[in-house]
This record gives sequence, C-alpha cells and structure tokens, in this order.
Amino acid sequence: METLPNLKRELKQEYETTKRFIDSFPDGKNDYAPHEKSMKMMPLATHIAEVFAWPAMILNTSEVDFAKGDYQPTILNSKEELQKKLEDDYNAGKEALENVDESALDPKWTMRMGDQVLAEWSKYGAIRHSLDQITHHRAQLGVYYRLNDIPVPGSYGPSADEQSF
Repeated sequence: METLPNLKRELKQEYETTKRFIDSFPDGKNDYAPHEKSMKMMPLATHIAEVFAWPAMILNTSEVDFAKGDYQPTILNSKEELQKKLEDDYNAGKEALENVDESALDPKWTMRMGDQVLAEWSKYGAIRHSLDQITHHRAQLGVYYRLNDIPVPGSYGPSADEQSF
C-alpha cells in the first residue's frame, strides 16, 4: 500500500473540516480562554492552521529545535487573516506531499528543545503526529465554541448543532 496517497487524502479531509471551524471563528473572541492555563482562542486557531504546513517543514528538515527558535508562532488578529493562513499553509503541506516519493517518508525526524529530545519519529510518523495535532486542537477549539454558544461544526458527522432532534 502506498502511504503518500493516504496522507494527501487525510490532509485534504482535515483541511475541509478545519475550514468550517475557521469560517465559524467569532469576532471579538480572540483573547477568550476558558482557563488561565489555556491558550487564547486566536492563538489556538492560528496554531491549528499552521500545522497544515508542517508536512513541508518535516519533509525539508531533519528536526525542529524550539530552543534555537526554529519555530515561531504566527500572530494573527482577524478571521480574514486566519482564513488566509489556513489556505496558504494547507497549500504548502499539500504541495510538499505532492512533490516527494515514498522514500522521503523514511528518514528520522526529531523534535527537540536544545539537548532534550522531545520526540523522534520517521518523517511519516512526524506527519501523522501533526495530523493528530490538527484533530486534537480542533476539538479543543470546538469546546471553546461550545462554551461561548457558537455553533460547533461537525467533524466526522453532524454535531449537536447540526442535528435536529
């Protein structure tokens, strides 16, 4: 079985679902967080959008070192900027997957904080992990929406807001 077609299909499916969440992003709630230890809503949504470009970063590097500043979060201020970020980063991830062959998924890829290795996978495993992060953080965003009475889009079927009982 070829892995790349499956990764491309899954990236597209996650993009389509995430687009509905980003299109529902509320005005005036950028700084909302349900708890002092929680990310604020706009940085959380921005991070979700950013992860769509991670296949490109993973395929073009051997590691990310947070201590060196290899990753700097994007700061956005509006729904329109967020929608553009999602489009741009999805296209970057999609293009990266379209321009490699299966063997590009084999090399090791490391996530570190200086000398501390946080995680190590094959590049395939790192991309799979990034797709899991999209799902995880999108669910988190759905909780933020629910707590603010914002209709939650369905992810893998209709949400309670989309069903008629």
